[in-house]
Amino acid sequence: MYSLAPPDYERVRFRFNVKVRCVVYSFLLASWGTSGNLSPLLTAARRLKRRGHNVRVMADPAMQSEVAAAGFEFVCWRRAPIGIDADPTNFSDIGDWFQKAVFGPASAYAADIRDEIGRIPTDAVVAIDLLFGAVLGAEAAGVPIAMLAPHVSLRPLPGTPPVTSGYVQPQTPEERIEAAAAREDWACFLNQFLPLLNEARAGLGLSGLDKTVDLFECADRYLLAISETFDFAADALPDNVRYVGPLLDQPNWSKGWKAPWPVDSDRPRVLVACSTGAQGQDELVQRIISALGTLDVQAVATIGPHVDATKLVAPRNVHLLHGAPHDVVMREVCLVVTQGGYGTVSRGLINGLPQLVLPNGRDQGDNAARVVSKGAGLRLPPSACEAEIADAVSRLLQEPRYRDAARLLGDGIKAEIAASGLIDELEAMVANRRVA
Repeated sequence: MYSLAPPDYERVRFRFNVKVRCVVYSFLLASWGTSGNLSPLLTAARRLKRRGHNVRVMADPAMQSEVAAAGFEFVCWRRAPIGIDADPTNFSDIGDWFQKAVFGPASAYAADIRDEIGRIPTDAVVAIDLLFGAVLGAEAAGVPIAMLAPHVSLRPLPGTPPVTSGYVQPQTPEERIEAAAAREDWACFLNQFLPLLNEARAGLGLSGLDKTVDLFECADRYLLAISETFDFAADALPDNVRYVGPLLDQPNWSKGWKAPWPVDSDRPRVLVACSTGAQGQDELVQRIISALGTLDVQAVATIGPHVDATKLVAPRNVHLLHGAPHDVVMREVCLVVTQGGYGTVSRGLINGLPQLVLPNGRDQGDNAARVVSKGAGLRLPPSACEAEIADAVSRLLQEPRYRDAARLLGDGIKAEIAASGLIDELEAMVANRRVA
């Protein structure tokens, strides 16, 4: 199924006055779940296209219009789950969630990926890292694959706390022991799904794995699409792991924006940026906007597609929107209140904005730990009352050290984005496999 035929054409570019012949490759990009995962994948797709490569995107049917608006061929999952079945809203039992979202449908994802590679000759696959089945499908087809992680690493990294732990960077010997125990716990948690994973591998004619985390070694690259400046430093990175910087192109659906506050108002402005995923955040959003109603601020809350605005009671100083271009809005505000999705956190830091993070699940607690550790904001539990939220917002507005830390961190993130080696890594991945 994997074609080693010559590419359709070649192009020539110049770098440091040296002629370099650049082969054009065909990439299949695979997304999962909501637009929060699709957006970084489309950023990667645009960069590949600018380099001259051919790209098509496999995703949930709800993402078809977004993919089409970005100018890429859309391919729908056929056997794999879609909608709420692909991304269950109930995250209270993490084991049940991983069973339903990651390991249970691994065979279906693998079959879809392998079929698509057979439909159109493909040089490489780039998949959101939660799509473990995509790794199996590419491996079975003999095609190189990169796992793209637009969040804290799912792969345990030595010297750092694991994803979903919410731990800070270990500093003392005791903290390092605690972080190591947490990494082992995370690996053991993933191992409970090893029979499912190996069953899927056997169905594709692949050999079994000894541990679930060995799957990360089956990928040619594990690309961390987050800021190394923002992240906690690992003792060492595995050979196939690379930082490639955040992928933050604005989604097409959030283009429109008209500022709701008076031009001559000198009241502090606050952005409430809620998750694009369904996490049962309605009550949390209400407490946040009610808290802002007690303060002398102007605020806009982008509540996302899964919060019913008709069920919210917004104070007069809070304006509700389902979506808005955060890159534009953040230039007009001085603080972000967020659940802690990595895209929102990164955009806020790039704009030098301190943040109040109320993590509601997934990797949000890990992002909150990094914001607080870097001095760029505060963290509250999602159960925080209105008074606690109001006090934290007031503190962030009044103490300049949080803004100074956010600006410093944001400068580092912007430098990483400018120097991103994402496309070079993907091209080298294909070239190395061909040589091998």
